[in-house]
Amino acid sequence: MKKEFIKISPVTVGLASGLYPFLYNYWSNFTLVDSLSQLLFFVVFFLVFPITVNIILKISSKKSIFISKNYTLLLTLSNLIGFATFITFSMVGAKKKLILLIIILTIGLAFLLKKHLSKVLLIEYSLAIIVSVQLIYYVNSNINFSSEWKQLPDNIAEASFKKKPNVYIIQPDGYANPSSLKKEPYNIDNSEFERFLTERDFKIYPNFRSNYSNTITSNSSLFAMKHHFYKNPKPNTNEPYGLRKSIAGNNAVVSIFNNNDYKTSLIIESPYVIVNRPTLGYDYCSISYKELSFLSRGFDMAVNSLDEMEKALEENKDQANFYFIEKIIPGHISVTKNQSKGKEEERKVYIEDFKKANIWLREMITLITKNDPSALVVIIADHGGYVGLNYTGERRKNLTDPKLINSMFTAMLAIKWPNNEAPHFDDELKTNVNLFRVLFSYLAENDAYCNYLENDESFLIINEDAPFGVYKVIDGNGNIVFKKVSL
Repeated sequence: MKKEFIKISPVTVGLASGLYPFLYNYWSNFTLVDSLSQLLFFVVFFLVFPITVNIILKISSKKSIFISKNYTLLLTLSNLIGFATFITFSMVGAKKKLILLIIILTIGLAFLLKKHLSKVLLIEYSLAIIVSVQLIYYVNSNINFSSEWKQLPDNIAEASFKKKPNVYIIQPDGYANPSSLKKEPYNIDNSEFERFLTERDFKIYPNFRSNYSNTITSNSSLFAMKHHFYKNPKPNTNEPYGLRKSIAGNNAVVSIFNNNDYKTSLIIESPYVIVNRPTLGYDYCSISYKELSFLSRGFDMAVNSLDEMEKALEENKDQANFYFIEKIIPGHISVTKNQSKGKEEERKVYIEDFKKANIWLREMITLITKNDPSALVVIIADHGGYVGLNYTGERRKNLTDPKLINSMFTAMLAIKWPNNEAPHFDDELKTNVNLFRVLFSYLAENDAYCNYLENDESFLIINEDAPFGVYKVIDGNGNIVFKKVSL
């Protein structure tokens, strides 16, 4: 009598094909899939769907001789194809060609394993048990739910604006500041575009920089007007939990604008910052959740931000408006060592994308200033382009070259102040974390808010060539340092 390690039934076979990928998806992508609506979708996608397919197969086996004769083979096919498809999605996303190739390979494997289906199920359930333990440990030890870091030290949340121009925050991802562009490792002549800005009354802040190293960590601090220090990370944390919600949700900045009767609009080209479906704090978003696939990893759709702005300028002209407009170029060099073409080639790619960013910026600025000449327009990057490094993952090392450290944090800032009148305290504009505190001081005509500026320091998470931790790598005076932060 053949020994069965696990009872073979439509439910056990279907559950086995999806349970490990379901748990792995949460373990490896937790900050991207933490909403209730995503949980419900993934329960259906990973678990209910394969079980239903197998139940239908069981019912059909009673009515079809072909299905009845090949029932075990079909169950094996269902299980292996489901498992392979689901785990591929959990690892790399909805890569259709790759998933199709894996399905084709899996079909051949099913013929070899049809007599060993119970052993296959045992392996799949064992993997599910292992990853469930890892997931529980990850959530308990790495997910910091505290929002204490967002507590403001004064009453700026109650700021009442005396000036109410429309406010446009334009963010070209990874756009280096003028000071860095002129020097190694960038060596980019951007004088023509800088002249374009000054001719349109933009004031350029040449040595501006970011406080954090990527879009999510930088922008969450920007909109909170506070440092989060990567939320006291642990060595195996991919992304601090909750920071995406601090960007697209009801953050301090959006709340202050809403309290001053501004309509707030989030104009994004891709769903990268909303892929985990946070409750939006903005009145409008250029990508609705109805359009956003539950299988999205953040870069699988594109919205024309120029078209969005043209429409918004027409529809919203009778009220005060705040716009956050994001552009995912010039971006930065490759993320991993395997993706990298080497520092010189990566620089060339950055330069090409930099040129495209300038074209887009010209069009966006022209559109806005033509239709809204008295607006407050801010161009602010989220971080640098990492030019000079081989790949962005090298930021985890204890780098000692000041040029490379500056390359990570260099960030463009240029502001078109209404009537070309910058406030006397705009010399406080040195890093992203303090941008909105200075803007609100200007709009409320209350420079007392500048008494609570955050330190203009820049931080990295280091796990190579030094004990793991958060390190201050640039101090408030712009000096390169290397000091572990006690959290």
